Amino acid sequence: MPTFRYPCPGCRTTNSLHDADCEFEGVSWPTVEKAYTDLLSVLSAEPDGLPEAALRDAVPAEWGGLHKAALGALRRDQRVVEDGDRLRLLTAAEFKERVSEPTRDPMRTVYEHGSVPGCHDNAVFAMVAWYEMVGLSWPETRENVIEWLRESGAWDRGGFEESTPGELVDAKRHVYDEGYGWKEKGQAAKRVIERHL
Repeated sequence: MPTFRYPCPGCRTTNSLHDADCEFEGVSWPTVEKAYTDLLSVLSAEPDGLPEAALRDAVPAEWGGLHKAALGALRRDQRVVEDGDRLRLLTAAEFKERVSEPTRDPMRTVYEHGSVPGCHDNAVFAMVAWYEMVGLSWPETRENVIEWLRESGAWDRGGFEESTPGELVDAKRHVYDEGYGWKEKGQAAKRVIERHL
């Protein structure tokens, strides 16, 4: 089941140590978390969603820049979507379906074209890190990466030391457990993939 994390909407830290140039530098972690829970408590009670103005009025605290930024982060992370003029919190199943296929580069290129020899390590690393970042559990991440290896044709292209896609993904469990980022590895894989297109 996808899980929520509450990253700072400015620098994405998950503790009180913000980046030096973050607009929320100095804001405590509980305050950041409360901004999210203020929004989620209202949105989760409204399965059909509500207009943004109604959301602002309904949060149990004074609406401020942190609430606005947290809502922006929830929208960017595809946790909250706009249906017409209403903001709606996606169900866990809707969210899982939505994030299973990356829509922004470099991950879109890696996902759509699959890995090619010369970037297998970076591509698989990036896919595992991507699914961890969007909040999928390890079993969901493992299932999605194995499916991606097969459906994208990456596994059939060869060049892997492991004997099965499952063995390959299991060897990347540390990426998931440590919460490594996906962007650098995704960009490196995308460059190699584009040279093979």
